Amino acid sequence: MSLQPSHAARIDSAKEVIRAEQAGLAALLETIDENFSKSVDLILQTQGYLIVVGVGKSGHIGQKIAASFASTGTPAFFMHPTEASHGDLGMVSADSTLLIFSSSGESRELRDVIHYASKMGVNIIGVTKNSTSTLGKSATLVLRLPPAPEACPNGLAPTTSTTNSLALADALVVTVMTERGFTREEFGQRHPGGKIGLQLKTIGEWLEIRSRPNPKILHSVSMSEVIIAITESRMGCVAVVDETDKLMGLITDGDLRRALTQDIFNKQPADIMTADPISLTRDMTIRRVVDLFTDKRISNAFIVEDGKSIGLIDMKTLLEEGYI
Repeated sequence: MSLQPSHAARIDSAKEVIRAEQAGLAALLETIDENFSKSVDLILQTQGYLIVVGVGKSGHIGQKIAASFASTGTPAFFMHPTEASHGDLGMVSADSTLLIFSSSGESRELRDVIHYASKMGVNIIGVTKNSTSTLGKSATLVLRLPPAPEACPNGLAPTTSTTNSLALADALVVTVMTERGFTREEFGQRHPGGKIGLQLKTIGEWLEIRSRPNPKILHSVSMSEVIIAITESRMGCVAVVDETDKLMGLITDGDLRRALTQDIFNKQPADIMTADPISLTRDMTIRRVVDLFTDKRISNAFIVEDGKSIGLIDMKTLLEEGYI
């Protein structure tokens, strides 16, 4: 089935834009030099904040990059250059570093920021196409963008240049994050909301905000009591413990069904339980729990501390609470 002419033209246009931006990224690869490595050092050595500045489309890129740095271990914030000229320059301390985005390097809104930083002796990393511009000449280090044409048919709307700015800045973020040794757990602490943050919570943190059911029975009880305990818990399983409350095993409703023979009431819990079942600890992340459940094809497990069960986690609850 052939496409309508208008659809085909739009698809061709989209592909042309993407090809133009791909070409821009290929050109960017050729501009990466030792200033990139020096910029990483400068950011890692910064004692104060990394302050990201940009105006227009570069400002939008800057806001994203400031957020990315802040969420990956580098204290950072975005400062709008117009607001900077009306008092926000007070946010710039001598121990901070400025990361300034400007394709031309001549945006007039940036001049007050550049002048103030130069007077204060604050380091500037300039991301620009023009190393001889006001920004290029004032910057401590220049990260040069290639002179790749914009994908815009008029050659005006920032397209290729913003894609290159974003890619280059993302490379900075990831390199700095890697050299800091920034961990998944630290990422989770900065992202308590959303599925990413939820999955990176530890079981200990999970337990703090809810009381978890902890169905258990003594190893010496009758099978009738086992059936009642599993039914009343509504969790699909029950822990089997000894007289000191130490976990001995686990009985699931599946174990119970498989044991349903004429002599079931002559059996002991130990006869049908899974001895030394898979257990969880407080320091495990919820993501690790989900991976473990998936790998072992189980749907629940007890949290164990000092050999004792302190709670139960099940796949159904994780689904209902948005962890999966």
